[in-house]
Amino acid sequence: MPNFLFQTKSPDRLLQEAEQPEHRLKRTLTAVDLTALGIGAIIGAGIFATTGSAVAGTLDRPGAGPALILSYLLTAIACSFCALCYAEFASMIPVSGSAYTYAYATLGELIAWIIGWDLIIEYAIGNVAVAVSWSGYFKELLHGFGVDLPGWLTTDYRTAQRSAEIMASAPHLGSVPLVVNLPAILIVAVITFVLVIGIKESARFNSAMVLIKLAVVVGFIIVGAFYVKPANWQPFAPNGWTGIATGAALIFFAYIGFDAISTTAEEARNPQRDMPIGMIGSLAICTVLYVLITAVLTGIVPYQQLGTAEPLATALNAVHLDWAAGIISFGAVVSMTAVLLVFQLGQPRIFFVMSRDGLLPRVFAVVHPRFRTPHITTILTGVFVAAFAGFMDINEAVELTNIGTLFAFILVGIGVIVLRATEPNRPRPFRCPWVPWVPLLGVASCAYLMAQLPWLTWVRFVVWLFVGLLIYFLYGAKQSDLGRGAGSGRDDRYDQLTQARRWIGTALLALAALLCYSGLSRHGELSDKIGSAMALPFKDARLHTSIILTGCVMLVLGLVFFREAGKARER
Repeated sequence: MPNFLFQTKSPDRLLQEAEQPEHRLKRTLTAVDLTALGIGAIIGAGIFATTGSAVAGTLDRPGAGPALILSYLLTAIACSFCALCYAEFASMIPVSGSAYTYAYATLGELIAWIIGWDLIIEYAIGNVAVAVSWSGYFKELLHGFGVDLPGWLTTDYRTAQRSAEIMASAPHLGSVPLVVNLPAILIVAVITFVLVIGIKESARFNSAMVLIKLAVVVGFIIVGAFYVKPANWQPFAPNGWTGIATGAALIFFAYIGFDAISTTAEEARNPQRDMPIGMIGSLAICTVLYVLITAVLTGIVPYQQLGTAEPLATALNAVHLDWAAGIISFGAVVSMTAVLLVFQLGQPRIFFVMSRDGLLPRVFAVVHPRFRTPHITTILTGVFVAAFAGFMDINEAVELTNIGTLFAFILVGIGVIVLRATEPNRPRPFRCPWVPWVPLLGVASCAYLMAQLPWLTWVRFVVWLFVGLLIYFLYGAKQSDLGRGAGSGRDDRYDQLTQARRWIGTALLALAALLCYSGLSRHGELSDKIGSAMALPFKDARLHTSIILTGCVMLVLGLVFFREAGKARER
C-alpha cells in the first residue's frame, strides 16, 4: 500500500465518475465555442489595464518600453509550452477539474489538493482583479455620458484610504467610513446568474461579447496604425533585459485564461478533438493581437506617457481621437465582462470535481436538476468574488493570480512527464511533442517568471498553501473517496493519517511556542526577522501583538490536530 499522500486516481476511474448520472454535466460546446471561451478569458484586464504599467514602469519596477513586444512573445512562448501539456491532458482525461484532475491522475492526492487549492487563486482571486478593473472602465464610460458616480461607491477600501477626498465624502456608520466598489459587486452578481441558468446560454453570451471585443481591438490597430511615429520606438528597450523580464512577469496576467477552457471538458461535445483546438487556437490568436496592439500603442505616443490605468484610451486621446477613446472604453467593459464570465465559469467546476472526489463537502457536487450546472458552487464563488471585489486592491489580486497560475502550470508540465513514464501505452488523442523537453521548458520558463514576482506575493502564496494543507489534513484526507472503501487499505490510510496529524500538531505547537516567546519577550532582532518573514506591516508594539496573536492561533490549531488524531479511524 503506497503512502496515502501520493495515491493516484486512474484516468479510467476519473472518466467513469464523471459519467455518473447524478454528476453528469450537459455536453453542448463545440470547437468554436471553446476557442471563443479562450479568447473571452485571455483578452481582458491584461491588455486594457496592466499594459500601461508594464510599458512605462512604476517606482519599484522598470518599464519594458516598446520592447514589451518581446515581453509578450516571451510570455507567449512559456504559455505555449504549458498549453501543449494542457492539451494532452484535456484530450486524454476530459474531466472538468483542469490541473487538479491531471495532478490527481499523475502526482497523487496531496499534490492534487495543493493545486486545486492553488487554482482558487487563479480563478477566484483573478476574477476579483478583473471585476475591480471592470468597475474602473465602467466608471469612465459613464463619465463620458455625463454620469459621475461618487468615489466611495466605486473604490475599494484600501485604495480609498490613500485619498483624503474619498474618505471625507463617504458616509459614515459611527466612525467607520462606508466605502465599497459597488459596480464590481453588481457585475459579479449578474455573471453568476447567467452561469447558473446554463452553459450553452453562457457560451452564447460570451461569443457575442468576443465579437465586440475583437472588433474594438482590430479597430484600434487599424485606426492607430495611421498615427504611428517610428521615432517613438526609440529607445526600443530602455531598461534592457531587466525591463523585458519584469514586463513579462507582469503582463502574464494578460495570458491567463486559455487553461480555463479545460474546466469545461465535461461539457464539450468532442473533447478529444476540440479541447486542443480551443486552447492552442485562442492562445495563437491572442498573441498576434497583443503584439500588434503593443507595436501600435508604443508607436502613437512615447512610452513614458502610457503609465495609466487605461493606456489605449490615453494614446488615442493624445492624438485627439476622443471618439475612438470612448469606443475603447466601451470595448474594455465588454471585454472584461467576457473574462469575468469565463473565470467565474471555471472556479465552480474546480470545486465541483473536488467535492465529487470527497475532498470538499459533497453538497458542492450537486447539479441543478433543470439547468444541469453546478449551481451551488457557482453561487458560492459569486458571493466570494463579489465580497472581495468590493474591498480588495487590484495590484495585490493581480500578483497573487500570477503566482498561483504559474505554479499550476509547473505541476501540469511535471504531470505530463510522469504519466508518459507510468502509462506510456495509454491512448492520447493529442500528444504533446518532444516530451520531456517541451514540458521541462514550460516548467523552467514559469519558474523564471515566478522568481520575478515580489517577496510579499511569495509570502501570501505560502500562507495560502499552508491554510489549504491544514484543511486537507483536517477534512479532505479523511473524507476522500480513496479512503472510504472497506478493507485493510482503508485502515492503513487512517493509521498514516493519524501519524501525520500528530506530526503536524507537534510542528504547530513548536511554532506557537517560538512565536509567543518572540512576542512576549519583545526580542527585537528575532521579532523583526519573524515580522519580515510574515510580511507584517507593523513595528514595535503592534508587531509584537501580531506575533503573539499568530502564535495563539497556531496553538489552537496544534491542539485541534492532536484531538483529531484520535478520531482518524472514525467513519
